Amino acid sequence: MGLILIEALLALVILVAIVWWTMFSGRKKGELPSASVPPERKDSAD
Repeated sequence: MGLILIEALLALVILVAIVWWTMFSGRKKGELPSASVPPERKDSAD
């Protein structure tokens, strides 16, 4: 029983590590600031 719990915990740690790696690997300062506003697009479809 204990071996199953250790295996499940190890799988969870690996999953969290993969998610962390994919979220923050390409950004030099971590997560993007939430206060940033995207620039407005100038659509000429009027």
